[in-house]
Amino acid sequence: MLLQIALRQKSSALTTLVTAAAIALTPFSAARAQAKGPPVLRDTETEQLLREYTRPILRVAGLEKQNIQMVIINDGSFNAFVADGRRIFVNWGAILQSETPNQIIGVLAHETGHLAGGHLSKLREQLATAQTQMIIAMLLGAGAIAAGSTRSSSAGNNGLANAGAAAIAAPQEMIRRTLLSYQRQQEENADRAGVKFLTATQQSPKGMYETFKRFTSESLFASRGADPYLQSHPMPAERVAALQEFAGSSPYWNKKDDPALQLRHDMVRAKISAFMERPETVYRRYPQTNDSLPARYARAISTYLHGDLRSALTQIDALIQVQPNNPYFYEVRGQALLESGKPAEAIPALRKAVALSNNAPLIEMLLGQALVGTENKAYTDDAVRILRAAVAREPEAALGYTQLAMAYGRKGDYAEADLASAQAAYLRGDNKTARELATRAKTRFAVGTPGWVKADDIVAAKPPRN
Repeated sequence: MLLQIALRQKSSALTTLVTAAAIALTPFSAARAQAKGPPVLRDTETEQLLREYTRPILRVAGLEKQNIQMVIINDGSFNAFVADGRRIFVNWGAILQSETPNQIIGVLAHETGHLAGGHLSKLREQLATAQTQMIIAMLLGAGAIAAGSTRSSSAGNNGLANAGAAAIAAPQEMIRRTLLSYQRQQEENADRAGVKFLTATQQSPKGMYETFKRFTSESLFASRGADPYLQSHPMPAERVAALQEFAGSSPYWNKKDDPALQLRHDMVRAKISAFMERPETVYRRYPQTNDSLPARYARAISTYLHGDLRSALTQIDALIQVQPNNPYFYEVRGQALLESGKPAEAIPALRKAVALSNNAPLIEMLLGQALVGTENKAYTDDAVRILRAAVAREPEAALGYTQLAMAYGRKGDYAEADLASAQAAYLRGDNKTARELATRAKTRFAVGTPGWVKADDIVAAKPPRN
């Protein structure tokens, strides 16, 4: 879905629409102000799987070189959207509720359809045009109201004033319906583009159809009696019927997901459940009678998260015996030890995870955190090296800069420590602290050196946008 806009009131309709669009186009601005950061989840295993899901779709859509990023939103509802032309946002709830890879891949194909169609920029143009039309209508209507008020005061007749009010309301309603109709058409176009991309990559559009059909069943009561011309998305039954017609003709309709991919999908769903849901919910989803690898994975994570480290390590080690080259099992083992106050014991598992994951930067940051957390100066140079490599590939991860600042401080390199601290504060949205630290860092670096230039950039920078 490009934007979700619920317009319940007929008054100030364009203002409502423009406001909703502005929020959706900068989805984390309010969250940053309230919580000092966007509601984003980071996980190497999940992000890697989503990248693999989208890579062939982006390629056939002509977007392979656009560096489109996958962003996981900390929200348990089923939703995915595009908002800025360079990222696809997916709620963790959408991943958890997708029973097959094909179901979430179909949703991602639909969102890619929005990107490939340039729907965001076109919607902005429509909003700008509509706003101009509304201003003109309001000025004309206001003039009529003023004239009517003048005449009514002298002649006791307010007919012209009423006509002026109608002159404002009628164009407003027409413009709103036009905008919503335009958005419904964009959704239909994205559906068709998604099916086209899936067919070109020899994947089934059945998962996409199944997902939208499920939403149709869930929303039938809510949409009963609704005016179809006041909906920002096509009426559910009509949309699914149209989707079934052109998706059902795909030669790959009945193609199944590869079993190995299904297992990876189930592992990620289990991981999300363990981290994001209450333990009783996790155990209902994955009871002890379920001996599958995803179920064991979920229970092991949930066990460590809720305090039983010894039992969790036993369960994780059993998983490693089954898949000794799975980097994420070592990552979870290291994370469990690190978060239990045992950084030195976490290091071997995290080194193994880094090696098996081809130096995944988020896992490198965990390793750097463990090295710094030991307070053993023998690890300091290693921590600096690893963390510098990690932030070079993940420059927007505040954790890496925070740990790097601590490592530099241990080395006595206070210029680099101040600079890293400033970068961490900047990424957290604490611009005042970032400028103060960067200003101090400038006094420690020689003028014109790379460190001085980076610090100067932070002093002069505007707040980061997500």
